[in-house]
Amino acid sequence: MDDLQLAELAAWITEAGLAGQSEIATLTGFCERAVRFGLPIARAIVLADTLHPIYEGRAFRWNRDKDTTVLTEFGRTEEDFGRWQRSPFFFLERSGETLLRRRLISTAKDEFSIFPELIAVGMTDYIAMVNRFANEAVIGDMDGIYSSWATDAAAGFGDRDIADLGQLVPLLALTVKAASLARIAETLVETYLGRDAGKRVLQGQIDRGITDQIEAALWFSDLRSYTRIADTAAPGEIIPLLNDYSDAVISTIYHQGGDVLKLIGDGVLAIFTGDNRQRVCESAMAAAVAARQSVAELNRTRAAENLPVTDMYLALHVGTVFYGNIGSKERLDFTVIGPAVNEVSRIAAMCRSVDQPLLVSAAFADALGDLRSHLVSVGRFALRGVAQPQELYTVDADLQISNE
Repeated sequence: MDDLQLAELAAWITEAGLAGQSEIATLTGFCERAVRFGLPIARAIVLADTLHPIYEGRAFRWNRDKDTTVLTEFGRTEEDFGRWQRSPFFFLERSGETLLRRRLISTAKDEFSIFPELIAVGMTDYIAMVNRFANEAVIGDMDGIYSSWATDAAAGFGDRDIADLGQLVPLLALTVKAASLARIAETLVETYLGRDAGKRVLQGQIDRGITDQIEAALWFSDLRSYTRIADTAAPGEIIPLLNDYSDAVISTIYHQGGDVLKLIGDGVLAIFTGDNRQRVCESAMAAAVAARQSVAELNRTRAAENLPVTDMYLALHVGTVFYGNIGSKERLDFTVIGPAVNEVSRIAAMCRSVDQPLLVSAAFADALGDLRSHLVSVGRFALRGVAQPQELYTVDADLQISNE
């Protein structure tokens, strides 16, 4: 690669970063251009740690002989850690070095777990690199960008090839870091605020006191006898119990298009929104039926393992709410407020009084269309903090709604 080509490729990487290209697009574009300029890359991997509740990091793999760059997300299992310990990247992490080069000959195949595969497909030379961040720039475990480069050229990489990679890969690492940080920000706000609220925050809706008035189906659920279980169960069983039941409930809300706004101990506040009130309420009801089934399946699994089990109390309501940023200058919460929110929480509290796992308001019942025939009135009740008594309904135990 001559100096003009080197400058052109460096400029392209910079533009890719400024344009916000994904890690896949960046690695693919870099490798294809580098090969055209004479850099004999046959395979490349770029690896970045991430902040994610499930995944430890993301690896992007480019192969000259294939049409696509492949993303692999890896977790925190013993198998994943063992694979990491057998990699050249782990050697760089432990040694503090920034570059490792190995000729891929038969005597090298046992040094790292990736080498037998590379030798088998005809790779002749291998370089692993790490571009580390300053301590102030470390995000979680993301303290650098690792990359590896393999060639099948008979002579391997030349000195100029290695020098070119040494100049270009830091730019590539910076672009990948920028894309990864944008993805981390999206993951964090959606994980902690909810999908819709997270999206609104990333779009700049962060001014205090700015809210939208929207109509929404409201979901408020909590766990039956949670306080008793928390007082009597072994301390190490409480968090797994909450995680198990949260998975069972929240997954059904998301599957039906709802958004979880708050986790309050064992409680869940969620909303379902849309232009069609009936469709929104039907989605909430479908999520409710699926959640009850999911909790029942979870109880069978946990009971078989002699673990504490519980059930879900759930209230559904529909009404107008204010949706947006509320709080102090130092701490904001993106949530819903209004009389309808108060009502759904009071309806949830009534589940215990009338011994029903699911209660819906009259407004919600009236919006259900044909599904309303599956509702049964449990009576008219005065709700604390609500001016007018409310007629509440429960559903037939055999109600089935498609989750498709």
